[in-house]
Amino acid sequence: MPGHSVAESGSTSLSPREREVLAHIGAGFTHHQIARRLGISVHTVGTYTRRIRAKRTAPTLADLVRLSLAQDGG
Repeated sequence: MPGHSVAESGSTSLSPREREVLAHIGAGFTHHQIARRLGISVHTVGTYTRRIRAKRTAPTLADLVRLSLAQDGG
């Protein structure tokens, strides 16, 4: 969508844990690596990822990475 920022879409803010998972996704970690780092299951990482996608327009991994960078102010 031209002129449409991924960070601007969605009206519900992310929870602290969702932001944490998103930061790890943006850093390039796999779901398995994120699960190990956070001490949660891979299934739970998937759940957080789905919640992030439901709150923000981020249908692809690239969109999630862009969203992560936007959250960091980068």
